[in-house]
Amino acid sequence: MRPSFARLAPLLTAFALALYSQAVPAQGDTVTTPPFVTTPPEVVDRMLALAGTLPSDYVVDLGSGDGRIVIAAAKKFGARGLGLELDPKLVAESRVNASAAGVADKAQFAVQDVLRADFSKATVVTAYLLPWLMAQLSPIFLDSLRPGARIVTHAFVFPSWRPDRVEKVRLAVPHPSQGDESTIYLWVVPANSRGFWQAASPEGKWSLRIDQNFQEVDVEATLAGAPLKIANARLEGDRLSLSGTLRGAPFAFRGRVEGSRIAGEAELGADKRITPLVFTK
Repeated sequence: MRPSFARLAPLLTAFALALYSQAVPAQGDTVTTPPFVTTPPEVVDRMLALAGTLPSDYVVDLGSGDGRIVIAAAKKFGARGLGLELDPKLVAESRVNASAAGVADKAQFAVQDVLRADFSKATVVTAYLLPWLMAQLSPIFLDSLRPGARIVTHAFVFPSWRPDRVEKVRLAVPHPSQGDESTIYLWVVPANSRGFWQAASPEGKWSLRIDQNFQEVDVEATLAGAPLKIANARLEGDRLSLSGTLRGAPFAFRGRVEGSRIAGEAELGADKRITPLVFTK
């Protein structure tokens, strides 16, 4: 867990370690059932709100327990959803709960190992899972989810990924593992911008060399051989923005990563003249 997340409550840390020691897969195991710990109602609502859940979204809850997140997504946000859960009894309970809430047509549930599931169509993914599962899921998310998909987790984080947003949620009733406060995290799945890119323009040839760790990007750039001093570089979903100076004058670039190209426009100089750019590898 990164140092910036060290403020998680000591009680939560102790709880996580205890559960980890019980649930981490033993050598040769193929499927391990983590313990079922409920998500407080106010945390459910804030997770879905933090993701900006809309009726057009498809919400997948990993380790869905009694179905409360998928049901809330349908009933309060109008979204379709799928809950994936290893315990058949909890899946059966979830279906009963969805029917009682009047959202059985929008809230579906399946007995499924989250590490083997296909949730590539999800636009919102929610999870309250132990660290070893989070670590195994991170490459699956990058490979399967589309840029712009939102991931919201409760209490636990992905190793080496910096969340886009962090929120503390005060609880009306103390949670058995977290006391009177929970922490939730939002990640927006980025496009793959890593590599060497070039574009032609009337001002000369542009080049970008981008290193990427999830949504964090480190960019080296030149225009006609002159270095651009990058002050800010940001990747959110498939949208890349850069700003800084070129020969002492301001510049900015905003574009969209579209597979093997980045299309957008640059603003150059104090007069902010616009130059359309299409970068390719």
